[in-house]
Amino acid sequence: MVKQEDRAPSLYYRGGTGSSLLRSTPFRLALTFAFLFVLAFILSGAIVYQLMSADLAQRLDESIKETYSVVAATYAESDLEDLVATVDSHAALSTKKEQLFSLTGPAGNHLAGNFTAADLPDGFSMFEATMPGVPADTVYRAWSGSVGGNSLTVAFSLSETEELESIVLMSFGWGTLIITGLAVAGGALLASRVQRRLDGIAATMVDVSHGRLDARIPLVGNGDDIDGVSAQVNAALDRLSALVEGMKQVSANIAHDLKTPLNRLQMILEAAADKTALGEAVSDDLADARAEGLQINETFDALLRIAQIEAGARKARFIDLDVNGVVESIAEIYADVAEDDGKSLTAKIFQGAQCQIQGDWELLTQMFANLVENALRHCPAGTVIELSVTRQDDRIVAKVGDDGPGIPIEEREKVFQRLYRLDNSRSTPGSGLGLSLVRAIADLHGASIALEDRHPGLAVVVSFPAAKSSAG
Repeated sequence: MVKQEDRAPSLYYRGGTGSSLLRSTPFRLALTFAFLFVLAFILSGAIVYQLMSADLAQRLDESIKETYSVVAATYAESDLEDLVATVDSHAALSTKKEQLFSLTGPAGNHLAGNFTAADLPDGFSMFEATMPGVPADTVYRAWSGSVGGNSLTVAFSLSETEELESIVLMSFGWGTLIITGLAVAGGALLASRVQRRLDGIAATMVDVSHGRLDARIPLVGNGDDIDGVSAQVNAALDRLSALVEGMKQVSANIAHDLKTPLNRLQMILEAAADKTALGEAVSDDLADARAEGLQINETFDALLRIAQIEAGARKARFIDLDVNGVVESIAEIYADVAEDDGKSLTAKIFQGAQCQIQGDWELLTQMFANLVENALRHCPAGTVIELSVTRQDDRIVAKVGDDGPGIPIEEREKVFQRLYRLDNSRSTPGSGLGLSLVRAIADLHGASIALEDRHPGLAVVVSFPAAKSSAG
């Protein structure tokens, strides 16, 4: 039996068929560009053909006039014999009658040549010749003029010009067909490659929509715009997958970590009820119940606050602020607290220039306060806690370090998960949301956060992008 989820993608997406290629945007764009290319080729070819045809006609006219001038130059005044001989000799050379020559007297009588021109005006003219040995509908281009009272006509056949133009037109037609075929075939090939990549994107989105959050768009690796968009989509899917896994983890952690205080609260209330039935005092039990309820409320408040920060709503309150000022205020507030707890707190401020970032003063204060309180809570007496701010190129780097027990390497990424607590810290107060809140605030400010060894101890390193207005 085929499972429903195995069939589901085909209900929403069908790729790889010829009909889908014809309907695809890349193929339609390829056809559009092919059509425009062929149209441009036809228009340019028509212009070239017209220019060539005009140039051939001009060259033919020049040849006709040149031949006419050569023949007419043989005429001497009152000496017609040389002209007649020249006309006949030229006519005899044109065996296929590509060139026609006619010399007629003042009365229209034929004097020489291989045809008799009749009623042709002076200058250029066109006529169709009907004579033996000449194909029907052969068109001639003629120049007529008067030589010593006689009429001389020189005519050249247009057959060579027309044949050349026919060859050019046929070549141009075949070229158009070949270019059209190549353009369509090349466009279809390119469009099919693009369509396959779009099919991959669509198939990935279908997989994601059906719960396969590990599906990713395959990248070609050529760095083109589709690869760029695919990489961004993959990054968004990574973030979505992490958020979903985080929500699953949070749900499990909430069920696990809140079960204990809720059970304690129920036991306290049941004990108070039993004491009430016996007439005993229950004020201590009620105080314990209230403390448990407050702890539960604080946990949910912290979860809601993290959700609000991750939604980015607080970005509207961002201003240019100096990280030095935030760290100095934290050091001033917690110095006495650390001393009372048998620890020491110092601050090293970068004095080279202002360390300005775009941020929310209240959230940054809470972030550094959480880090300091975390060190105070989990480090033994005698621990030295150090706050520092430095500038590295276009980054503002803030550190909260100590020489305490540190965190095992395999646990360092887990401590940022909501409600996650190390085994040796479960006996200390807290909800396991302090570092989750720190990461949410860092992410909101576009900062990276990392845990580093200090040998001994641990340093939490937060690297902010410097504000553009911050001095270098």
